[in-house]
Amino acid sequence: MKVKNVISLPIEICLRIFGIWPDSPCILSRRIFCIIALVIEQILQYQYIIIHFYSVELFEIMDIIGETMAYTIVLFKIVILWYKQRTFNKILRMMAIDWEKCSSSEVSRFTMTWNAKLSRRFANLSLTLYVVAVIFHCSHIVVKHTDNDKASNTSMRPLVMNMDLPFDFNLKYVYELTIMIQLIHIMLFSCANGLVNALLINLILHVGGQIDILCKWLTEIFPIKEKRNSNLFVIKKVIKKHQQIITFSEHIEDLYSNIALTLFVSDTLIICCLGFVLVVSVGTPHATNIIIRTLLFYFVMNMEAFVYCFAGEYLSNKSKNIGDAAYNSFWYESSSINSRIILLVVIRSQKQLNITIGKVANLSLERFSSILKASASYISVLLAMG
Repeated sequence: MKVKNVISLPIEICLRIFGIWPDSPCILSRRIFCIIALVIEQILQYQYIIIHFYSVELFEIMDIIGETMAYTIVLFKIVILWYKQRTFNKILRMMAIDWEKCSSSEVSRFTMTWNAKLSRRFANLSLTLYVVAVIFHCSHIVVKHTDNDKASNTSMRPLVMNMDLPFDFNLKYVYELTIMIQLIHIMLFSCANGLVNALLINLILHVGGQIDILCKWLTEIFPIKEKRNSNLFVIKKVIKKHQQIITFSEHIEDLYSNIALTLFVSDTLIICCLGFVLVVSVGTPHATNIIIRTLLFYFVMNMEAFVYCFAGEYLSNKSKNIGDAAYNSFWYESSSINSRIILLVVIRSQKQLNITIGKVANLSLERFSSILKASASYISVLLAMG
């Protein structure tokens, strides 16, 4: 089964780079390189935090912790996608089948094409936002490097990511090489983080399009002028479509449930750390530089939490439409056998489709508000401690 063009191109390229896309060349070597790079980076960052925890200002530590935990999220996301490779392959096959079947219906083709275009736009927007966020986050390198040049001091050269490196990076060519590697590293994994989020939206919009197609079928399955003549084959087709939607949603839940659990815990702390940095920086001599560096990063992390919560809310609300469409059809004008079948669809649709946070709670916009409330409470505690 061909799986080409079922996912937007930026997401596919990202998944190929990290050895997640099926049938990509050198998958094992890509995964080994990725895990080694992330693990080494995490060890050096957390080691820096432990060593300098009491020697720097609190808001600087909060900034470094937020940056480090963002990479921890990327590590968990990639490892979970590797672990759920079979589930992801099933999702791609189901999407490919849906695209093959949509060619026979103009309504289905229009719905799926519209959602695919929307998915591509969101993927491009996510990629742009993360790239710009990385550029602004690395802007302190230029400022500090200029200040060091004016003071003729190379002993405190800044890094893109604060790490406890096991070698002297102050040497001229060593420093430039280190900065270049860190820039490539932060750009690559930041874009991967955004595109994994865009993948969720791509999948959710696809299943939303399938639900719209099913609702269209349900409204047309019982024509009022042709009482008791509804085709049993069409009803079976509707039942099969409904079951495919349920299975597809369960695969999405299986793929993203543990990711959502990791994100729910870590994003609350990251948003807290970055919010604390923004609040404390107001009124300081370098407030403008700190705000420019941190504000877009703060916005991106809030957007990440919102995307997951919105995806859960969207899927839950869309699943309600199936029962409404079945109930509003003229099922009562059909034969008793067909009516009972449609009533079963109504009953089954009462169990909403959703994405859970590690099988504990459902993702929803209410959950997003709880993340913001919790992070604001933690900021208040940190301000009281400071």
